[in-house]
Amino acid sequence: MLSRIAESLFWIGRYVERADDTARILDAFLSRLLEDPWADEDAACRSLMAILGVAAPQERRLTTGDVLELLAFDAEDPSAISGALVAARDNARGVRETISSEMWECLNVTWHTLASRRVAAERLGPIVFLSYVRERAAVLAGLAESTMSRDDGWRFLVLGRSLERVDMTARLLSIQTNTRTVLRSCGADEAFLRTHGGTFDPQRVTEFLLLDRLFPRSALHALGTAEQCLIDLAPTTERAGVTDAARRPIGQIRTRLEYADTALLLAELPQHLRALQQTCATASAAITARYFPQSTPVTWGTVAWGGS
Repeated sequence: MLSRIAESLFWIGRYVERADDTARILDAFLSRLLEDPWADEDAACRSLMAILGVAAPQERRLTTGDVLELLAFDAEDPSAISGALVAARDNARGVRETISSEMWECLNVTWHTLASRRVAAERLGPIVFLSYVRERAAVLAGLAESTMSRDDGWRFLVLGRSLERVDMTARLLSIQTNTRTVLRSCGADEAFLRTHGGTFDPQRVTEFLLLDRLFPRSALHALGTAEQCLIDLAPTTERAGVTDAARRPIGQIRTRLEYADTALLLAELPQHLRALQQTCATASAAITARYFPQSTPVTWGTVAWGGS
């Protein structure tokens, strides 16, 4: 497969997942502010932007409107929802011969309707826009699942999506772990209830989103998927060790999580989340160096974990 095509598919997976998960994180953030009307809005906004690696203006107090402008509606910044969808559509335009026509139409229609959806959000509230983004991401995922051959193109798409999912699940957990909001944002509330019953214990919520082997949005499941994609992309006959610079850190953090002492999980949560973020950055850089050597890795900003 051509490096250009592989790179575009990898970033389509990442950008669409980024848009989806940023919408989920913003939904959790807005719900948290509604639940606690006495919270310091400026401090909460700055904390969220720090978690997502976005520089916050220092000259004035921030409001939820500022956060939405920067993280949802900015079409120039690929870290924002609109910008990520624009970038995904731009990448898809260059590989239309590789993806299905239905996938291209989904991304193209989404791009064309972003402006009208923003107008609707200004009238009816941001949830209208965030729900639309999540719906379109789900449509694209379903189309990819049903219309793409399971070849290297598929593997690069899923690899990008999986790495972004690990990173964003870690960011979502850093915002809130003590209510149903974080589970709802991951689409995990019903799956959690079927697994653990009606007790929303913070430790169980964290365990579920980090360690559950069967839930597809858990960090462990996404790490396993990414690792398998790398194995399939470059089968080896190594008898000792792993030389793949992307697969090695993913396998190491997956093993660390899989055998973690769950009783200590909450106490060590900032370290686990920081390690997950660093692993995604390291693996992405290694993938770029091996498969897209002409490119510079696209990364999030540095995040300070363990704070408020």
